[in-house]
Amino acid sequence: MTPRRYGLVVFDFDGTLADSFPWFTSVINDVADRYGFRRIAPHESERLRGLDARAIVHHLGIPAWKLPFITRHMHRLATRDIATIPLFAGMPEVLATLHREGSALGIVSSNLEANIRQALGPGKAEAVRHYACGASLFGKARRLGALIRAAGHAPAETLYVGDEIRDHVAATEVGCDFGAVNWGYTTGHALAARGPAHLFTHPAAILAATTGVSAVPQTAGKPGMEEENGLFDVRHPRRINH
Repeated sequence: MTPRRYGLVVFDFDGTLADSFPWFTSVINDVADRYGFRRIAPHESERLRGLDARAIVHHLGIPAWKLPFITRHMHRLATRDIATIPLFAGMPEVLATLHREGSALGIVSSNLEANIRQALGPGKAEAVRHYACGASLFGKARRLGALIRAAGHAPAETLYVGDEIRDHVAATEVGCDFGAVNWGYTTGHALAARGPAHLFTHPAAILAATTGVSAVPQTAGKPGMEEENGLFDVRHPRRINH
């Protein structure tokens, strides 16, 4: 497939760049007890990963008026624990390669910018020129559209990479391509059913689709990545700590 050159590549954070789902599952039932919604039983997790955000909120019995309070509390927990939330192996190199190849980079996330910058660490955070963070659960389209305009690009030359159905909805509303990753919160099957422009099964596939680079150059000292023929094999994302 001929790679599509995008002037602007925007990423979601949780579940796309950062492996935060284990953290989420470790705190969500305490949040449920605090705010009076249904706890998530272990056997429910996989089924819920196939639903969109509205269906999950409905299943958990969360009234709309509680969402801002829950979101603020989750922000505080994420700030407390951000040092324990790792990036997926290969994703720092994806950011670096896209930056080197001339694509402008952005992040649209419900998480806070300060948390994201800390998780990315020096260098990687600065390579991302545009941030639109703290989006409400259903407010990503507005943030994504504003970021694209601020970056000076058209939606037609923008790719938004995310792991949830609401990311696909946001991209569709603003008119940009959506690249779904299958290693995050929503299952790859549920994302594929939405017909994204790209379905990425490993980080290197993002580069293959956007730059023609099919592997990530070796970078010394990155744990959790396997070396193969002088290149790091990033076909199977795993956690790394920066």
